[in-house]
Amino acid sequence: MSRATTVLLTALAPVSWGTTYAVTSEFLPPDRPLFTGLMRALPAGLLLLALTRVLPRGTWWGKAAVLGALNIGAFFPLLFLSAYRLPGGMAAVVGSIGPLFVVGLSALLLGQRPTVRSVATGAAAAFGVSLVVLKAAGALDTVGVLAALASTASMSAGTVLTKKWGRPEGVGPLALTGWQLTAGGLLIAPLAFLVEGAPPDLDAPAVGGYLYLALANTAVGYWLWFRGIGRLSATQVTFLGPLSPLTAAIVGWAALGQSLTPLQLAGMALAFTATLAGQLGHRAPQPFSSPEQNAQKLSMDLTSATLRR
Repeated sequence: MSRATTVLLTALAPVSWGTTYAVTSEFLPPDRPLFTGLMRALPAGLLLLALTRVLPRGTWWGKAAVLGALNIGAFFPLLFLSAYRLPGGMAAVVGSIGPLFVVGLSALLLGQRPTVRSVATGAAAAFGVSLVVLKAAGALDTVGVLAALASTASMSAGTVLTKKWGRPEGVGPLALTGWQLTAGGLLIAPLAFLVEGAPPDLDAPAVGGYLYLALANTAVGYWLWFRGIGRLSATQVTFLGPLSPLTAAIVGWAALGQSLTPLQLAGMALAFTATLAGQLGHRAPQPFSSPEQNAQKLSMDLTSATLRR
């Protein structure tokens, strides 16, 4: 499969996440963000576990729990908290600096030196998103800002660690996605019931909305995302993130009757251009190697070097 095809398939993940706001506002019970996060993560994770019938082994129980907490269990509640406490699209603006977080974490954990181009492209993407979603507001809520920063840092760390740890030998991205969604859902469950109480009554539109979020938006979306992390660089993948707020703006215009100003259209063009630029200038992705395969290759290299002496 070509790199362009991999990028396009991975891009479908943030595009699908951009529909979450419209589905939530139009079909789901109001003021139940944690329950919505739970319904997105846990059913999708259990479904993927049933399909793959693969469980973690050894150290991967701990790694799956860490990745599930960072990418799902901590990310969802923090994201919802920031969205409820911040005005307009401020949470989306803070989230759009994710590429800059990943550039820094990739340097720290993966040894990938940040470039002027990657930093400038990340800043341009964040600025473009701000033009699309940010509205005039008064004083910002400190807790909301901290929650938005923490959610972005959590997802960024999860992305980089997913790239660093790879997958166990013989385990595909579908199983890895199931592990993380299940672990994250189990972390959200007690918090949802403690904070929001018993589940709300659901009508047919709500059931349909939750099915969409669990299946297309989460199970398929996160599978494409983690699959992309295995085949592309962490920086390339995270530069696709701004497609989520851009999709939300387009869906709001097309389906919810929201207007788009010339300034917002200019911001969309800038953010989209930065997203494309974030995919350029990278070497072709290396075939995925698990830690076990890397160790085997190192052993073979050492043996070959010894024989050459």
